[in-house]
Amino acid sequence: MKLDAEIALAHRLADAAGAAIRPHFRVAAFERKGDQTPVTAADRAAEEAMRAILATAMPADGVIGEEYGVAPGTSGREWVLDPIDGTTGFVAGRPLFGTLIALLVDGFPVLGVIDQPILGERWVGVVGQPTLFNGREVRTRACPVLAEASIATTGPHYFSNHDGEHFMALAALTDHKRMVMGGDCYNYAMLASGHLDIVCESNLKVYDWAALVPVVEGAGGVMADWNGDPLRLGSDGHVIALGDPARLDDVVEGLAGLH
Repeated sequence: MKLDAEIALAHRLADAAGAAIRPHFRVAAFERKGDQTPVTAADRAAEEAMRAILATAMPADGVIGEEYGVAPGTSGREWVLDPIDGTTGFVAGRPLFGTLIALLVDGFPVLGVIDQPILGERWVGVVGQPTLFNGREVRTRACPVLAEASIATTGPHYFSNHDGEHFMALAALTDHKRMVMGGDCYNYAMLASGHLDIVCESNLKVYDWAALVPVVEGAGGVMADWNGDPLRLGSDGHVIALGDPARLDDVVEGLAGLH
């Protein structure tokens, strides 16, 4: 799939979002959305900037954004935007959040960007191409056995009691003394760059995971739901990422161990 124009556009979107976000870092106040999660002026400004570019550059494409919802298109393609994935960390002044940009074709992610605008770090994944970190190829690392795997999740409070029990059953099979809490999308970027082995989460929306799939898989990893099936528009929000695809069955079995 040749996506040169779309890749260039994704870089423009990330640049625009970063320019909107940086003036608010470590000075932003926040409000509460209806679900009590925080939102800031930076979230809104970044998504507005990206939507304005897409309205001109790709008017036939749909847009799905965290802050401003769905704008239907006619092309069968959707751009999926999360202006700040990790607003809680952003409000706390931690540069571990990211802007997520994805392109879906027929419901499947074919292009993804994770951009960290404070640290100047950008991962770009495209189906059929190697993932690039600031223009250089990156690779996930091998994980010979599950017991040696480092595992990460954004936080235990994002799991239901049921899902939390299954996550902890999996974590117990890993090198859980090295478990990482917090990090949102940055965990997936670290997995793509070979610094983590597993990320496991639930209750994710499409704008939380769509950009991550091409980044992780282009680096040699795999992403799936908790049954091991590929992620697509309509997936239920249970997400696993593995640096070594050979461990997928082990992880799925570990998650299912309490059934």
